[in-house]
Amino acid sequence: MQHPVSAPIGVTVPNYADRIGFAQLTRQAFEGVDLQPLRDQLVTRITEGAAHAGEGLDLSLIVQLLGDKEAGLAIQSEVLTFHQLFRTPAAAPRPGLRVLALAADIDMGGNTPIEFLLEGSDFELLTLYVTKDVGLPETLPDHDVAIVVASDSEECRETLALIEKAAPHWPRPLLNRPDLIGSLDRDKLYRLLAGIPGLEIPSTIHATRAQLTDLAQGRIACEDIAGELRFPMIARPRGTHAGVGLAKLDDAPALAAYLAEREEQDFFVARFVDYASSDGLYRKYRLAMVDGKPYACHMAIADRWDIWYLNAYMAFSEEKRAEEAVFMLDFDHAFAVRHKTALDEMSRRVGLDYFIVDCAENQDRELLVFEADNTAVVHNMDSPVVFPYKPPQMRKIFAAFTAMLSRHAREGKASAA
Repeated sequence: MQHPVSAPIGVTVPNYADRIGFAQLTRQAFEGVDLQPLRDQLVTRITEGAAHAGEGLDLSLIVQLLGDKEAGLAIQSEVLTFHQLFRTPAAAPRPGLRVLALAADIDMGGNTPIEFLLEGSDFELLTLYVTKDVGLPETLPDHDVAIVVASDSEECRETLALIEKAAPHWPRPLLNRPDLIGSLDRDKLYRLLAGIPGLEIPSTIHATRAQLTDLAQGRIACEDIAGELRFPMIARPRGTHAGVGLAKLDDAPALAAYLAEREEQDFFVARFVDYASSDGLYRKYRLAMVDGKPYACHMAIADRWDIWYLNAYMAFSEEKRAEEAVFMLDFDHAFAVRHKTALDEMSRRVGLDYFIVDCAENQDRELLVFEADNTAVVHNMDSPVVFPYKPPQMRKIFAAFTAMLSRHAREGKASAA
């Protein structure tokens, strides 16, 4: 039964289903463990009618990790029709804090991977899936602090709206409030961050296929779509992530060729910023903003502008890893100080308790922001032998995240007393 929006929300003893969970299964996949036997075992239990809801959700994730996103999502949606609350047990026998994560029925990358952030803590994680068909329960599972983990994507709009309606009556501290998550969308973020001293973020403009076709064929100019737009430009289909369909287009013929290969009707376009360093290499940074403070997550170095950590091949270059290690070691009194004004104001405007920023430095050494979201993966799965500098840095981020949750939980109890 859905919760009536205007009524106070109570809490009760949770009726959860245990699961292996996102972090453990993803780590196994990352380390090359064959998940097929576990998949087969879970399928057998489901076929025999012996599986519980947590095993069904684990199966959904395993199927996605094995490459069948559509089938995995179908399993997840079926499970969520009869059960919405799942527990990832704490590492300690007695949990020190109960965290309620509010998630959406979306693929494995669509919710904040909070399990990684709680790694090694004594926090018990309850994940409540808020779907349009079921909504929020009238009585919430008891918890000390809640956090919205659904993303700013189109698929999460209804989930965020349901949580937003209930937010004023939430019985415990509620972090990453849903009305703020929506501002992270690509064509909203640049407006939010416009005018911050020392920060550059190109305007990201929604353009239809018809508009881009007219531009490619010379019937309109770039400024007819947006005043700031020009060649070379970056284009990507609207709603895609992880670089799907991302391309740098130098001129109208390149745009025409790009459209000939794509079937989508809506795109995001932005002017290209050449952020190559003086040595000709590109450096892209991922930062975690936790409770208003920046933390270094990684630094990718490559000879291409469209960098992701994996295509930078950091594991194969001792020189690149040495530079990343220095970046992390010196971050608090180098990068963070250099961009303090921009980072502080960005954090204030975004307003979220926790979010991720993918950025670089432009050729004037200003902070160049590509993207901000609340669901990018921050993990401690990299080999400590190859990346010995990473585990201490990841533990620093995790400690800041759990400290933030603890502070809000304490403040919530103090205000209720």
